[in-house]
Amino acid sequence: MNLTVRGIGRLLTMTGDPLAAAAVVVRDGRVAWVGPDADLPAGAPEEQLDAAGSCVVPGFVDAHTHLLWAGVRRGEFVARLAGTAYDGGGIRTTVAATAQASDEELLALAAGRAAAAVSHGTTTMEVKTGYGLTPDAELRLLGLVGELAGRTPLRLEATYLGAHVVPAGRDRDDYVAEVLATLPAAAAGGARWCDVFCDEGVFTVEEARRILTAARAEGLGLRLHAEEIARTGAAGLAAELGCASADHLEHVSPEDARAMAAAGVVGVLLPTVTLSLRSQAWGHAAVLREAGVELALATDCNPGTSWCESMPYAIQLACLAMGLSVDEAFRAATVGAARSLRRDDVGHLGVGAHGDLAVLAAEHEADVVAHLGGRPVTRTVVGGTVVA
Repeated sequence: MNLTVRGIGRLLTMTGDPLAAAAVVVRDGRVAWVGPDADLPAGAPEEQLDAAGSCVVPGFVDAHTHLLWAGVRRGEFVARLAGTAYDGGGIRTTVAATAQASDEELLALAAGRAAAAVSHGTTTMEVKTGYGLTPDAELRLLGLVGELAGRTPLRLEATYLGAHVVPAGRDRDDYVAEVLATLPAAAAGGARWCDVFCDEGVFTVEEARRILTAARAEGLGLRLHAEEIARTGAAGLAAELGCASADHLEHVSPEDARAMAAAGVVGVLLPTVTLSLRSQAWGHAAVLREAGVELALATDCNPGTSWCESMPYAIQLACLAMGLSVDEAFRAATVGAARSLRRDDVGHLGVGAHGDLAVLAAEHEADVVAHLGGRPVTRTVVGGTVVA
């Protein structure tokens, strides 16, 4: 909880310009002082971490994941390599495997993925349900997110995603009604957010509007899977409702992007999904940037379209494929992602923020982007404790 990080060659606080030869003091889990190492205040904590001249950044905030699942989607992946287009239907395969797994099995699998994320510098993570698709199964997954919080140092944000896909054999209207009826229990069961997969072949804009409007009445924050498969107007809906985020956005229009910017909706980019789907849909980042949308990055860690726990890999793809600058990508992976979760206590190293940081295996953050296949992070700190 109390830690002095010294020997920082380059420090990104995300609250101002980078600092050289810097130090960070964490007291009671919060950043208490940041400045030149030579000016370290008297009485700084004796527990020290030597960054050995490396670059230090705020802990990464992964703003979109589906961490709780069992099984694999190997057949879907191989079929996609052979040219089969993704339509969201593989979600049902994961739902079936997840239903067969015990709570302990699911927690062990998720804890392993969380540990991998922490080793890559992630310190805050949003976790969605969505692999249950019945009220009891979705609430079970929400409860497991709460249990997972006790098994990982990650700061977890729970999202109810009952509207992930319409289960096979279910009437659409009946299922939407079931999602609506589950909202009070989801809010009481630990969810902070509600999300809807609003896209071609999944949920319509009108269905998403009904669900999210009801979710807000239950006190839940709003997120939205939008425009991944096709342009549907979901990004415009996110602006209309003032969602905290719209995620994916491969087919966002300039008009809807401008509406998002005006409404303060953060655009969450998921470059590992674009890579996995082989869609080559990289241009939406430029559309969002030109419209003035605040950008975030996330892994979308899931078994079907983005089996990835590494935020540095998402940063690399954002730069090399989407065209973000190094500065833009690191901002999107930290303070931008934190804003998509409406948090001002993570994603930066200003005084008063949680003492969460990552020591990079480089003297400059650009070297982490350039070093493909390298080990990007050597130490991860959460609340002043070295956890990886």
